Amino acid sequence: MHLVPQPLSHLLARLCHESRQNGPIFDLPPHRLYRGSAVDLSVSLHGRRAASPIGPAAGPHTQLAQNLVLSWLGGARVMELKTVQVNDTLHIPRPCIDVENVGYNVEWSQELRLEESLTEYAKGWLLVHALQKLNPQRLRPDELDTLFDISVGYSLDGIKSPQVASWLDMMRDASPLLDMLRNELPGELRAALPDEIPAELSGCVTLSTFHGCPPDEIERIVEHLFARHQMHVVVKLNPTLYGYEQVEDLLCHRLGYKDLRLSRHSFDSDLTWDDALAMIARLETAAARSGCRLGVKFSNTLVVKNHKQFFPQSEELMYLSGQPLHVLAISLAARFAEATGGRIPISFSGGIDQKNCSEVVACGLLPVTVCTDLLRPGGYGRMAKYLDAIPAKFAEAGATTLAELVEKNGGMAKCLTDYAAKVVVDPRYAFAKNSGTPRRVDSKLWLFDCLSCDKCIAVCPNDANFAITTPEVEAFQLSDLVVGGDGRLTREPAGTFALRENVQIANFADACNECGNCDIFCPEWGGPYKLKPRFFSSAVSYQAAHHQDGFVVTPGRMVGRIDGVEHTLTVDEEGTRFGDGTISVTIGSDGTFGAVEVAAGAVPGHRLKLWNYHAMRTLYDGLWKSSNFVSVVKLPVAASETAG
Repeated sequence: MHLVPQPLSHLLARLCHESRQNGPIFDLPPHRLYRGSAVDLSVSLHGRRAASPIGPAAGPHTQLAQNLVLSWLGGARVMELKTVQVNDTLHIPRPCIDVENVGYNVEWSQELRLEESLTEYAKGWLLVHALQKLNPQRLRPDELDTLFDISVGYSLDGIKSPQVASWLDMMRDASPLLDMLRNELPGELRAALPDEIPAELSGCVTLSTFHGCPPDEIERIVEHLFARHQMHVVVKLNPTLYGYEQVEDLLCHRLGYKDLRLSRHSFDSDLTWDDALAMIARLETAAARSGCRLGVKFSNTLVVKNHKQFFPQSEELMYLSGQPLHVLAISLAARFAEATGGRIPISFSGGIDQKNCSEVVACGLLPVTVCTDLLRPGGYGRMAKYLDAIPAKFAEAGATTLAELVEKNGGMAKCLTDYAAKVVVDPRYAFAKNSGTPRRVDSKLWLFDCLSCDKCIAVCPNDANFAITTPEVEAFQLSDLVVGGDGRLTREPAGTFALRENVQIANFADACNECGNCDIFCPEWGGPYKLKPRFFSSAVSYQAAHHQDGFVVTPGRMVGRIDGVEHTLTVDEEGTRFGDGTISVTIGSDGTFGAVEVAAGAVPGHRLKLWNYHAMRTLYDGLWKSSNFVSVVKLPVAASETAG
């Protein structure tokens, strides 16, 4: 499924409306919002201030503008944007994310075109600044500062290409794009934005040295980014630096992940430890010469052979993340800090969760970014707890800033050495603690009436799943309209219609890339993204998905395919009309039939299923009762709502 970014006007209207309602914002419940900290959690990165040291890693949580809103609401202040590259027409297999216990994925770069990614990041930048003005969590002014970090790969030729070079230039100065987006907004929404918004979206690149990025090119890429773009660079290093035998011993033997099958080729073709240290030493000089800053990041995911049944069997490799990667990445960071005397700034990603984030921050690894844990139940709402644990570290050390915390703990190198020794023997990172699977019940999903546990809503990084409020409906008898042999209509009994739940789960297809994560955590079988009602934002995206059932809805009209048959529902002051192109009927508020039309040449036996009418009418009515991607067109956003 191709992602379809939503207009800034829709996203901002929804943000303004929901931030005033004291309820969910982009389906993130109020109790999951970050409410601030009693201590100063800010960090200085490349000469700029971020109000907290955490954020989403480059990946599924940083591709669309609404993802960045959700991350910010969770407490993120450093957004590592999803990796872009010159090849922006990738085919990503589906499903592509498996967080059944640890983490695996086969998704590795942007799914949008370069220009679409640029626009999404610019929209996200504007929305973050709208959040700073609206301040729905009532945070202190010093808790609002936010940074964007560009992630780019994977070859020098690609990064030097006109497409990527101009893309990076626009990230440095997005004035034309920001002005265009702002000017497209109606006045009442434009008022939600601050008058002054920085034109530079980001001045820092995290270079992903992955997916065939030749080791001898990494240094030249960094030098090019220094010289051509005057950008600070963080070199994201790979777990393969540890060496094949060492990784196999650590993960397969010491931690017990005996099912893992490493890819020796990924080790043989990657940067070696000694070469990495020598390269970083040379790049220190190049950074000083260019007036830019240099850092490293541990780490990318680990390439392993696909030994599971979840991904398409055509995928020979997959990428490991989560708990085992935490131990491996921390071990590498500790070794690197010791080898470099702690003088090179280190950022971190790998198996971060609410129990270890404060430990990693206290070691001086800044910023800390996360992906896998945000794909678990609670989603973006898990972030606030990462930050909640840090003040205790301050109190324990008698520190008032993050820099002072690291210093009082003995410095980065010592802290990492101690922490690495601890996590290697911590049972919670070993196989025995991470081999379970989410609980399933013996029932299968269908269009309506699931367990309504809402897990699928929170675990979707794109906010594609959402809830619709519907009435409970006692079963009642249906009669279909059927074309007889003489061309006349007859009524035939056709079972019943009933709803046992007053909350139904729906899917916004344009924000769903069918990653499969909601299927992992759904207690029922079938996958919410496959079987729940799918809504499209426009007739264009609806028609593009002609092979799928789904609906496109505008006020007064709903068109949709059910079991491959297209139906149209119209609702206006004159009544309700429902049809499938062959039979059309007016239906009164009491369910009685009015005028009926049959198309010329209707085939005898053709049946208009009235179950489909009740399904579509239930969904249509329910959509407008809450704020969502569909109902946004009717949200009452007035100038008074957007006043700061």
